[in-house]
Amino acid sequence: MKTAEQVVTHEETLNRLSRIAGQVQGVRKMVEEKKYCIDIVTQIQAVRSALRSVEMQILKKHMHHCVSDAFASGSQKEADEKMDELLSVMKKQY
Repeated sequence: MKTAEQVVTHEETLNRLSRIAGQVQGVRKMVEEKKYCIDIVTQIQAVRSALRSVEMQILKKHMHHCVSDAFASGSQKEADEKMDELLSVMKKQY
């Protein structure tokens, strides 16, 4: 298990996205086979949860690298731009 300090690699993220794509295909197959609606919704919720998890990993990596680097650069303008980016992307969720 990764510690809080370790950040997921691009390869690990791609592997997770491949698994999620497989889950989506499984949901499609369930719909095609006219499976029970609640079972389909349950699987859709699992896919959404998996996507949120990947989203948070990518966001964490962005904060550890891009945002941290912007603040370390000493440039207030660069730091403000990174913070504005974060706020903008977070607003889209609501």
